[in-house]
Amino acid sequence: MKALTDRFVPQQRSPSPPTPLVSSDSEHSDNKCTLWSTSSSVSQPYRESSSTSGRKQLCAATWTSLVKKVSMASGAIKRFQDRVLGPNRIGLPSTTSDFWLLGVCYKLSEDEETDDGSVVAALKQDFSSRILMTYRKGFEPIKDTSYTSDVNWGCMIRSSQMLFAQALLFHRLGRSWRNNKSEVSSVRPEQEYLETLEPFGDSEASAFSIHNLIQVGESYGLAAGSWVGPYAICRSWESLACKKRKQSDSLPMAIHIVSGSEDGERGGAPVLCIEDVIKSCVEFSRGEDEWAPLLLLVPLVLGLDRVNPRYIPSLKATFTFPQSLGVLGGKPGASTYIVGVQDDNGFYLDPHDVQQVVTVNKETLDVDTSSYHCNVLRYVPLESLDPSLALGFYCPDKADFDDLCLRASTLAEESKGAPLFTVTQTHSLISHHSSCEFVEDTGEEHGEDDWQLL
Repeated sequence: MKALTDRFVPQQRSPSPPTPLVSSDSEHSDNKCTLWSTSSSVSQPYRESSSTSGRKQLCAATWTSLVKKVSMASGAIKRFQDRVLGPNRIGLPSTTSDFWLLGVCYKLSEDEETDDGSVVAALKQDFSSRILMTYRKGFEPIKDTSYTSDVNWGCMIRSSQMLFAQALLFHRLGRSWRNNKSEVSSVRPEQEYLETLEPFGDSEASAFSIHNLIQVGESYGLAAGSWVGPYAICRSWESLACKKRKQSDSLPMAIHIVSGSEDGERGGAPVLCIEDVIKSCVEFSRGEDEWAPLLLLVPLVLGLDRVNPRYIPSLKATFTFPQSLGVLGGKPGASTYIVGVQDDNGFYLDPHDVQQVVTVNKETLDVDTSSYHCNVLRYVPLESLDPSLALGFYCPDKADFDDLCLRASTLAEESKGAPLFTVTQTHSLISHHSSCEFVEDTGEEHGEDDWQLL
């Protein structure tokens, strides 16, 4: 039991801010995050002066020392990724198996050229159109701390920002949108794309920033310098969405957390109660409608040390749902955002690159947003994932939600006794299997502290 509950307790790190590490993996060359762009001290231009040759030699020696430091830092993060996420696995391990990417199937064939085939090219374009959020450096300090970077501790927050940004992107531009400026036929779609990125800026002024998430998530253990689990981050998003909804009408969807008994903290399959979902939608619309666009988050614990193999078929099947937003998951202390599956591998966007803060707003149409996308396909065996993870689904309308419920119910029936979550219409239909026993009645009034968990 302690092993389960500990997964939801943030692991405190050193109180002083960590020093940003630099990623030097060759596969990052497609991104703007490179060896030189991630170390401001190295990328400073060198200007000739009228100093003596001795001073020039000193500058050269200093330059060499800086390059060595960057190389050491690059090696450190590379060793960290190899140790935690496993050796780098990039590309497509199979050219024949179906690839599911957030509800879209890409049927690969050996007859296709791996790099130039139309299906593979479409897959890569779809993958590179997903929103990437990574470690950032150089933002304003978080609340009353001196943290100006989230390196080494903010990966779960960044992974959750990716999932939430994907939901907003689907809501505004649809699942078929691709990040190809040459195909943009009008200004409006580009503005809506920028409107999706703008709330995720790294400042308190940005609605869904790391600053605001930490502020509303304090009761769930969120703090600058601490790593948190999927359950805590899901509840923090729920709180942040509620807060922002009260302040303005800018949030376009309701958020509902699917949890089981004892609010999902003690294991067991969570229950998607349709009655509760409708209530969330009514509250979102302030009583004007019983339905609203919906983001469902399902925090899960699927084993002890790693995902129980019994759950893997069902976990893979969720990526075939048209409503899929992927999975927040990874290894302890190293979260990723898994957006696709092929065979028993999960393909993910990695938040562990360190990039400079970028300011995005809808008025600046020529802003460089390349740091919000990734062209490199990375994958991890699903069986090696930490069992604490969270599923995400986006339902734009009631018909989509009904379809999700039908698919989830069918999946639960076919799970051979190991459902990820179940679906019910009302609370009266939920089977309660109590794991609690009350102490013997002594005739005195008892508070909730008088029962014990067995």
